[in-house]
Amino acid sequence: MYNKLQYISQGNTVESQLYNIHGALDNGCNWIQMRFKNQTDKDTFALAEAVKILCEKYLANFIVNDNLYLAQQLGSDGVHLGLTDMKIDEARAILGDTKIIGATANTYENIAYHVKNGCDYIGLGPFRYTATKEKLSPILGLSGYFEILQKLKKNKIDIPVYAIGGITLNDISPLMETGIHGIAVSGLITNSLEKEKLITQLKEKLYANVTI
Repeated sequence: MYNKLQYISQGNTVESQLYNIHGALDNGCNWIQMRFKNQTDKDTFALAEAVKILCEKYLANFIVNDNLYLAQQLGSDGVHLGLTDMKIDEARAILGDTKIIGATANTYENIAYHVKNGCDYIGLGPFRYTATKEKLSPILGLSGYFEILQKLKKNKIDIPVYAIGGITLNDISPLMETGIHGIAVSGLITNSLEKEKLITQLKEKLYANVTI
């Protein structure tokens, strides 16, 4: 089963990205989604190569955001596609059945469409306003998650759904009660001065009702 905590990387340079990713890995986060927008191909490739090595060292999942061909070239664990990126079935034809393909969604209809096309997990959001993303879809809030998750259940659609967008530590327990699988965060971990403590607390809340 997929980890319940995903870290979406931040930083405008290769160095700052690596610093932030290393901080997340070093303090217990073992799912990295590399998000490095509007950069040169050379820098993006250099970063991805270094992140792949880091993730292998920490036995963490390495997912590339948006860039399917980079994911294929490097042999990452998978790719995460936005609402306006390549279609899931096309990506699957290129990457094959063993790779993870995640997709962004804002509505029940988005999720149903992605699942039909063979998606592995959903990043559903935004939960609240976040400065991380430029073009923000309508904000869902707790009621939005609850409504969508109930509809998935009713229609027997079973897929791991991650909440994303401005999530704080105090949001996790009520969010988990809506039926989501986990959370994807960026600034929460990047900006923390006590990453080990934070990631431990996040995991405690995320796995609170899981019987192993």
